[in-house]
Amino acid sequence: MQALRTTDRVRLRYALDDYTDPWSKRPTLILLHAVMGSHKRMYRWVPVLARHFRVVRPDMRGHGASSASTGTALSLQRLVDDVIELADHLGCESFHLAGASAGGIIALQTALDHPERVATLGCYATPPGLAAHTRIDHDRWMADIRTKGLRSFVQGTVGERFPPGTDPHFVQWFVDEAAKTDVDFLFRFLPMMRQVDQSARLCEVRSPALAVVPGDDPHIALEQYDVLRRIPNCEFVVYEGLQHNIVDVVPERCARELLRFVTSQVKK
Repeated sequence: MQALRTTDRVRLRYALDDYTDPWSKRPTLILLHAVMGSHKRMYRWVPVLARHFRVVRPDMRGHGASSASTGTALSLQRLVDDVIELADHLGCESFHLAGASAGGIIALQTALDHPERVATLGCYATPPGLAAHTRIDHDRWMADIRTKGLRSFVQGTVGERFPPGTDPHFVQWFVDEAAKTDVDFLFRFLPMMRQVDQSARLCEVRSPALAVVPGDDPHIALEQYDVLRRIPNCEFVVYEGLQHNIVDVVPERCARELLRFVTSQVKK
């Protein structure tokens, strides 16, 4: 993995996969993982996308191989700054951006704050913030993590994330990876995200947007996702019968959806 040092001295690690023609202009696509994840969560997207884009998968601060900030308040703005500083580090004046769940919230905020930088926006299982657009009781989540430990908590929520019959080896890998998350950082991240409500600003999004949402999400009702239709140029797609973790359960489908959408926008 490669790395950069942010302006607040956090070491962010990222994976870069590029199988585009070396003589062609290489558009960059940044993929943001969900909370309790890492760049590894979107590895199955790479074969679909890396022939067409320089695909960059950062580990969010406090996740994976990236360090966590200490001594300063965490904010959504700081997470947006991480994306912009990564793009600057890569020499990207503009880039395509997609995120999953909380990663999608960060991607959406980046598009709002830096419309000149985000060429297209992809949001997967992403509500416009967690202040009013989720059924999750984060206080209970954090209490369960304190009493049971992160690994046991994630193991106990597998049924809310994946349908019956999901490969048990994948599920165990998912739990093992999620359990690596910095718990102290998580206890800062969740309360911060719970204050975010982007719904009033959705009409300001200038980037063409793709919103892919699960039709059977126990965490977020379909009508809570439906507010994303307020984005002026938004294609809204429902994956019927699937739970929250669509990026993990049907990764190739998600990646092909994104490739189709971005390609269609570039041709306009």
